[in-house]
Amino acid sequence: MLERRQTTRERVIFGGIAAIDARGTTRDCIVRNISETGANLSFRNNLHLPKDLLSLTIAKRGRRFNARVIWSNDNVLGVAFSSQQPSETPATQIDEALRSSEKKQRQLQRQIRLLTGEV
Repeated sequence: MLERRQTTRERVIFGGIAAIDARGTTRDCIVRNISETGANLSFRNNLHLPKDLLSLTIAKRGRRFNARVIWSNDNVLGVAFSSQQPSETPATQIDEALRSSEKKQRQLQRQIRLLTGEV
């Protein structure tokens, strides 16, 4: 398969929030992979997904990106970030709660691996 991406994407699983319209409507999503120029976003369902533009906030990276939808397939979107640099997002209670939850999840996964002898 011909690779058309300009940069290599890093496989990740980050929680994200996509602002999908001018009214500020948001949808939770999972960032499945990311690069300097774009990302793959997975949504719970395909209701009211953006067709052209969105603003993506990734709390774990403390970044917000303006993005253009390049392709969509059911509840998955491929987006390209705008040429302007991502902006730092201010830490909010939700961002802090998400980071704390992800940290706790990593700790629990480590404990499970220790208990099952996978380490």
